[in-house]
Amino acid sequence: MKIKKWTATIAVLGLAIAACGGDDDTSEPADDTGAEATAEDTGGEATAAEDTGGEAASGLEGTLRVLIHQNPPMVEWMETFNDEFEAANPGVTVDMAIVSADDLNTVNQTRLTANDIDVTTISVSGLANPVQPYMEGVEPPAWQTLIEAGLLMDMSGESFVGNYDPTAIADGGSFDGGVYALPLGRVSYSGMFVNLDLLADVGVEVPTTWDELVAVCDAVKAAGNECMTAGGADGWPIFVGAYGLLGSLYPDQAALVEGLWTETAAWDDAQGLAYFERASIYANDMLEDGVTGLAHDAAIVRYAAGDVAFAPTGVWQAPALEGAEPGFDWTYIPFPGSDNAADNQYLFGKYDQSWAIAGNTPVPELATAYLAAFSEPDTYNSFANAVGFLPTQPTATLDSKLGAAVADLLPNYRVGYEQWYVAPSGAGQWANGGQAAQWFYNGDFTDASTAATQAEADFVAGLG
Repeated sequence: MKIKKWTATIAVLGLAIAACGGDDDTSEPADDTGAEATAEDTGGEATAAEDTGGEAASGLEGTLRVLIHQNPPMVEWMETFNDEFEAANPGVTVDMAIVSADDLNTVNQTRLTANDIDVTTISVSGLANPVQPYMEGVEPPAWQTLIEAGLLMDMSGESFVGNYDPTAIADGGSFDGGVYALPLGRVSYSGMFVNLDLLADVGVEVPTTWDELVAVCDAVKAAGNECMTAGGADGWPIFVGAYGLLGSLYPDQAALVEGLWTETAAWDDAQGLAYFERASIYANDMLEDGVTGLAHDAAIVRYAAGDVAFAPTGVWQAPALEGAEPGFDWTYIPFPGSDNAADNQYLFGKYDQSWAIAGNTPVPELATAYLAAFSEPDTYNSFANAVGFLPTQPTATLDSKLGAAVADLLPNYRVGYEQWYVAPSGAGQWANGGQAAQWFYNGDFTDASTAATQAEADFVAGLG
């Protein structure tokens, strides 16, 4: 990581942030990923401080107040970045505060309202669950209230925004015509880890459709192995493991939520019934017995034993899988839940950390220079590898086995259902059909049609 010198001219003329989630209970933080890139990665090059020769190269002055959430690899990387930014801009001091992810919304509301912050991590799940025009009687998420109160800066005109994937900016940083966040990473929770060696031993190919997946699972079990495992003891990994199934049957996840609200789609229509039936097969036939005894983190260790074909879970488990040193070759693929292979090519998930600038910051040029330095492709690439995020800059490369596995899938990345879903006020207990797999696993329902009918009734009850 190396920060370029920012001259006063660049600060004035060239510099003239956020992004997935939804339900915090279904989102895994990136804390489990190991720090892979530090200041030592400069490879012996001159540091930013040496480049400046001790002179104030940029003309920037003042204190920049920065807020981030607790994530050890990110904190370590940010401390190095801040040191280098200060060295490149001797008139600048970066005052960085760290809070837990659970406290982030409250602290942002307090400090932004008091004009006591300049650059902040506005979200760890992107600009998720916005209240859409077709929704009535529901409360907007915290980030939306901050934007509507004028507490976040519109960064539409900043050149560094162009360093990011336009789709990431549109889906993870934009609202009401403005760009209010820089989405710094993506997480996918809709795919499956695949034990390539086990499939080869059984003599089957990696499945690309639902029927192929069913056939592979039958062959794997007939050979004395298990089809899938998940962390059933924690509950949520069961239905999150089926988010890829939901996505393959509803590739446009935003349209699914809109259809439910406008009653142009229903949990108990033909497509909904297909989803509920397959969720029942996944929960009752594909998952191995005994997953109720496995916590989420323990499930990936269980998978590393080598006798399970698939682990439907989020990409955040890749470092743990690598750390377990499995004796088999693996990859990560979208969940093949549709009969149409073309619908099984998407990764769904959420945007993670997002930078934003306070709308009333007294140091706007300093704040934009800070994000411009951060957004330099080489610097951002170092950040993405340090925290293990799927990158949001198209030039970045994730230097890991997971990075190689998903590189060709990133152009097909889409925001997942849980980031769009907002329940109507007054909806019933079973309104969120996206959690159907867990219902079947728990034994709450044994019949797919009954479950679909109940889910639709409970959702529509809130519309009345």
